[in-house]
Amino acid sequence: MKNLILIRHAKSNWDMPVKDIDRPLDSKGVADAHLVSLNISNFVPNKYVIWSSPAKRASDTATIFAQNLHYPTDSIVYKGALYTFDASQLEEAITSCESNFTTIIVFGHNAAITNFVAKFGTIPIDNVPTAGFVSLEFDTNNWKEIRNGKTLKIVTPKDLKPKKKC
Repeated sequence: MKNLILIRHAKSNWDMPVKDIDRPLDSKGVADAHLVSLNISNFVPNKYVIWSSPAKRASDTATIFAQNLHYPTDSIVYKGALYTFDASQLEEAITSCESNFTTIIVFGHNAAITNFVAKFGTIPIDNVPTAGFVSLEFDTNNWKEIRNGKTLKIVTPKDLKPKKKC
Protein backbone atom coordinates (compact mmCIF):
# COMPACT_ATOMS: atom_id res chain seq x y z
CA MET A 1 0.00 0.00 0.00
CA LYS A 2 1.26 3.49 -0.89
CA ASN A 3 -0.17 6.70 0.56
CA LEU A 4 0.16 10.07 -1.12
CA ILE A 5 -0.88 13.34 0.45
CA LEU A 6 -1.00 16.30 -1.90
CA ILE A 7 -1.14 19.81 -0.49
CA ARG A 8 -1.52 22.85 -2.68
CA HIS A 9 0.55 25.78 -1.46
CA ALA A 10 -1.36 28.35 0.57
CA LYS A 11 -2.50 31.70 -0.88
CA SER A 12 0.37 33.76 -2.19
CA ASN A 13 1.00 37.47 -2.34
CA TRP A 14 0.54 38.82 -5.85
CA ASP A 15 1.27 42.42 -4.79
CA MET A 16 5.02 41.93 -4.61
CA PRO A 17 7.03 42.52 -7.81
CA VAL A 18 9.04 39.27 -7.69
CA LYS A 19 9.62 36.29 -9.99
CA ASP A 20 6.93 33.61 -9.77
CA ILE A 21 9.24 31.19 -7.94
CA ASP A 22 10.00 33.86 -5.30
CA ARG A 23 6.39 34.84 -4.55
CA PRO A 24 5.71 34.55 -0.77
CA LEU A 25 2.54 33.69 1.11
CA ASP A 26 0.16 36.47 2.07
CA SER A 27 -1.28 36.73 5.60
CA LYS A 28 -4.41 34.74 4.64
CA GLY A 29 -2.18 32.00 3.23
CA VAL A 30 -0.16 31.80 6.44
CA ALA A 31 -3.35 31.62 8.52
CA ASP A 32 -4.93 28.97 6.25
CA ALA A 33 -1.75 26.84 6.28
CA HIS A 34 -1.80 26.87 10.08
CA LEU A 35 -5.54 26.14 10.18
CA VAL A 36 -5.35 23.10 7.92
CA SER A 37 -2.08 21.74 9.32
CA LEU A 38 -3.43 21.88 12.87
CA ASN A 39 -6.48 19.84 11.83
CA ILE A 40 -5.06 16.98 9.76
CA SER A 41 -2.89 15.02 12.18
CA ASN A 42 -5.51 12.23 12.40
CA PHE A 43 -5.20 11.75 8.62
CA VAL A 44 -1.39 11.58 8.47
CA PRO A 45 0.40 8.27 9.15
CA ASN A 46 3.17 8.10 11.74
CA LYS A 47 5.96 7.71 9.15
CA TYR A 48 6.28 9.81 6.00
CA VAL A 49 8.61 11.96 3.98
CA ILE A 50 7.85 15.54 2.92
CA TRP A 51 8.69 16.75 -0.58
CA SER A 52 8.18 20.33 -1.68
CA SER A 53 8.47 22.48 -4.73
CA PRO A 54 11.33 24.95 -4.23
CA ALA A 55 8.97 27.88 -4.91
CA LYS A 56 8.85 30.13 -1.85
CA ARG A 57 5.08 29.86 -1.42
CA ALA A 58 5.23 26.03 -1.50
CA SER A 59 8.30 25.76 0.72
CA ASP A 60 6.82 28.19 3.27
CA THR A 61 3.59 26.15 3.30
CA ALA A 62 5.60 22.94 3.77
CA THR A 63 7.51 24.52 6.65
CA ILE A 64 4.30 25.56 8.44
CA PHE A 65 2.83 22.07 8.05
CA ALA A 66 6.07 20.40 9.14
CA GLN A 67 6.29 22.55 12.28
CA ASN A 68 2.67 21.86 13.23
CA LEU A 69 3.08 18.12 12.55
CA HIS A 70 6.34 18.04 14.54
CA TYR A 71 8.34 17.00 11.49
CA PRO A 72 11.95 18.28 11.31
CA THR A 73 11.97 21.13 8.81
CA ASP A 74 15.55 20.34 7.82
CA SER A 75 14.31 16.94 6.56
CA ILE A 76 12.00 18.49 3.93
CA VAL A 77 13.23 17.44 0.48
CA TYR A 78 13.02 20.21 -2.14
CA LYS A 79 12.58 18.88 -5.68
CA GLY A 80 12.77 21.13 -8.72
CA ALA A 81 10.50 18.70 -10.60
CA LEU A 82 7.66 19.67 -8.25
CA TYR A 83 7.75 23.28 -9.47
CA THR A 84 5.27 22.36 -12.16
CA PHE A 85 1.70 23.14 -13.12
CA ASP A 86 1.42 19.98 -15.26
CA ALA A 87 -0.09 16.78 -13.81
CA SER A 88 2.00 14.46 -15.99
CA GLN A 89 5.21 16.07 -14.70
CA LEU A 90 3.91 15.74 -11.13
CA GLU A 91 3.08 12.09 -11.82
CA GLU A 92 6.59 11.53 -13.17
CA ALA A 93 8.12 13.01 -10.00
CA ILE A 94 5.93 10.86 -7.74
CA THR A 95 6.50 7.63 -9.66
CA SER A 96 10.26 8.19 -9.38
CA CYS A 97 10.04 7.73 -5.60
CA GLU A 98 11.88 4.77 -4.11
CA SER A 99 9.58 1.95 -3.01
CA ASN A 100 10.88 1.95 0.58
CA PHE A 101 8.80 5.10 1.25
CA THR A 102 5.21 4.17 2.10
CA THR A 103 3.85 7.72 2.49
CA ILE A 104 4.88 10.93 0.73
CA ILE A 105 3.47 14.36 1.49
CA VAL A 106 3.92 16.62 -1.55
CA PHE A 107 3.59 20.41 -1.55
CA GLY A 108 3.02 21.80 -5.01
CA HIS A 109 1.00 23.86 -7.42
CA ASN A 110 -2.22 23.95 -9.39
CA ALA A 111 -3.30 22.86 -11.97
CA ALA A 112 -0.96 19.88 -11.46
CA ILE A 113 -2.47 18.91 -8.11
CA THR A 114 -6.13 19.22 -9.13
CA ASN A 115 -5.56 17.30 -12.37
CA PHE A 116 -3.55 14.58 -10.58
CA VAL A 117 -6.34 14.14 -8.01
CA ALA A 118 -8.94 14.05 -10.79
CA LYS A 119 -6.98 11.34 -12.61
CA PHE A 120 -6.08 9.13 -9.63
CA GLY A 121 -8.72 9.85 -6.98
CA THR A 122 -12.23 8.54 -6.46
CA ILE A 123 -13.93 11.76 -5.36
CA PRO A 124 -14.57 14.28 -8.14
CA ILE A 125 -13.06 17.67 -7.37
CA ASP A 126 -13.03 20.66 -9.71
CA ASN A 127 -10.32 22.54 -7.86
CA VAL A 128 -8.05 21.81 -4.93
CA PRO A 129 -8.03 25.22 -3.22
CA THR A 130 -4.98 26.90 -1.76
CA ALA A 131 -3.84 25.09 1.41
CA GLY A 132 -6.05 22.18 0.33
CA PHE A 133 -5.14 18.69 1.60
CA VAL A 134 -5.94 15.51 -0.36
CA SER A 135 -5.02 12.03 0.84
CA LEU A 136 -4.87 9.19 -1.70
CA GLU A 137 -4.18 5.49 -1.22
CA PHE A 138 -2.83 3.14 -3.88
CA ASP A 139 -3.05 -0.65 -3.77
CA THR A 140 0.56 -1.29 -4.79
CA ASN A 141 3.97 -1.62 -3.18
CA ASN A 142 5.78 0.26 -5.93
CA TRP A 143 5.38 3.97 -6.72
CA LYS A 144 6.10 3.22 -10.40
CA GLU A 145 2.91 1.12 -10.49
CA ILE A 146 0.38 3.57 -9.09
CA ARG A 147 -2.85 3.41 -11.05
CA ASN A 148 -6.34 3.99 -9.71
CA GLY A 149 -6.12 5.39 -6.22
CA LYS A 150 -8.72 5.82 -3.54
CA THR A 151 -9.40 9.27 -2.11
CA LEU A 152 -9.30 8.92 1.68
CA LYS A 153 -9.72 12.53 2.83
CA ILE A 154 -10.04 16.07 1.50
CA VAL A 155 -9.60 19.01 3.88
CA THR A 156 -9.81 22.64 2.80
CA PRO A 157 -9.60 25.87 4.79
CA LYS A 158 -13.28 26.52 4.00
CA ASP A 159 -14.20 23.17 5.66
CA LEU A 160 -12.63 24.33 8.91
CA LYS A 161 -13.96 27.89 9.14
CA PRO A 162 -17.26 28.71 10.83
CA LYS A 163 -20.15 29.04 8.40
CA LYS A 164 -21.27 32.63 7.89
CA LYS A 165 -24.82 33.37 8.98
CA CYS A 166 -27.13 35.18 6.59
